[in-house]
Formats: sequence, C-alpha cells, structure tokens
Amino acid sequence: MLNLEQELRNNEYPGRGIVIGRSADGKSAVTAYFIMGRSSNSRNRVFVTEGEGIRTESFDPSKLEDPSLIIYAPVRVLKNHTIVTNGDQTDTVYEGMSRQLTFEQSLRSREFEPDAPNYTPRISGVMHLENGGFGYEMSILKSNGGDASSCIRNTFAYENPAAGEGRFIHTYMHDGSPLPSFEGEPKRIAIEGDIDSFTDRIWNALNQDNKVSLFVRFIDIESGTYETRIVNKNQ
Repeated sequence: MLNLEQELRNNEYPGRGIVIGRSADGKSAVTAYFIMGRSSNSRNRVFVTEGEGIRTESFDPSKLEDPSLIIYAPVRVLKNHTIVTNGDQTDTVYEGMSRQLTFEQSLRSREFEPDAPNYTPRISGVMHLENGGFGYEMSILKSNGGDASSCIRNTFAYENPAAGEGRFIHTYMHDGSPLPSFEGEPKRIAIEGDIDSFTDRIWNALNQDNKVSLFVRFIDIESGTYETRIVNKNQ
C-alpha cells in the first residue's frame, strides 16, 4: 500500500482528489475529497454544508469569474449511498440512482470537462452501506490523451474492503501545461487514525500554495451515523 501523505507531498498539483476506504478499526466507511487551484477563480472557494452533503461557494463573490466548473455539490447522500465527485455529475449520479440506474449507467450521459486543452477528468465515487456491510465504486471519465473526440470510461468496484485500506484517485498526474490526466487504477493507500488525525495529515500534506478545501467523513457501518470535518484555506 502507498502512503497517502507521501503521494500528496510528492505531487505539487494532483488537482482534485477522492479517497474512499475503511478505517483502521474496521468500523467506519471513510471518504475524503479535496480541491486545489492555480487561478484566482479556482482559489476563491470554500466548502459549506448543504443538507447531508456539501457545496462549493465563492469566498469573495465580487471576485467570482466563471462559476460553470467550480461551483457544484461535491457530496450528496441518497438513502444509504454517499456520492462524492469533482463536479456537477454528483447531481447526475444522484438523479440516475434515484431512477434505479446503477452508478456506471448514471455516468453514461457525461464526459470529461470541456476545459480545453486540459480536458479535466470527471472523477466520481459512491459508497454503499447496507445491512452492516460496505462497498464502494469509483469512476474516471477522461479524454483519450487529449483527444476530445474520444472518452475513456473506467469504473472500479470494491466489495467488502479491508480495514485500514482505501483507494485514491485524482484528476492530474502532476503539474504541467496542458495538465496530464490521471492514469491507471485508483491507488491503493493506507487509512490510519481517527477522523481528526486523518484530516490533519491530508491537509498538511497538500501543497500550501495550491490547496483550497478539504472534506472528510467517517460513517459508522453498523448505524449509518457519521462525523464530518471541513477545512477551508479561506477563512
């Protein structure tokens, strides 16, 4: 297993990232979502609570430029399913699963973001908690090496994940121009500590200049109750 902190420290600009897995004590389903930014528009954001999920908001509304790809609900909860994504496809998955479509089927109507020349991947995850059990899925929709006419769709499913283990997927392999899309399977990483130590380690490992906001949630697998932490660079 990879060390999540080390992965983050070694990458100045992973972009946006999703972690899903199981706590070290085996009792909690764990997820984390972070956003980063290089432009003033991307950095002018905070996470705020909305219902059982969260939404991005502009920190200073007077400086908001184009809201189309930066203002969205990264996290929504549909019954026993927690949806986490890096864009407005959260709503697509929520609405699709509400109509009995699967996670993968719901995302068939979406592609990577239309932000040429980067064509930022859409990364998504969903956690399923039912009858004391836990499993999750992750997805990435990306261009074919920068070819906007071709969309590559990868979905990964994890049943009964092991304690202390998770998967990490992010939008960019590293900084660059254009930014290179994530490659391969979601990274197998260790999940250690309680929610506060886990949150602190992720936040402190993210690049100081580029990090913007972090969301972490631990969900009790037996009861479905949860704890949430939100950290915003803009206070």
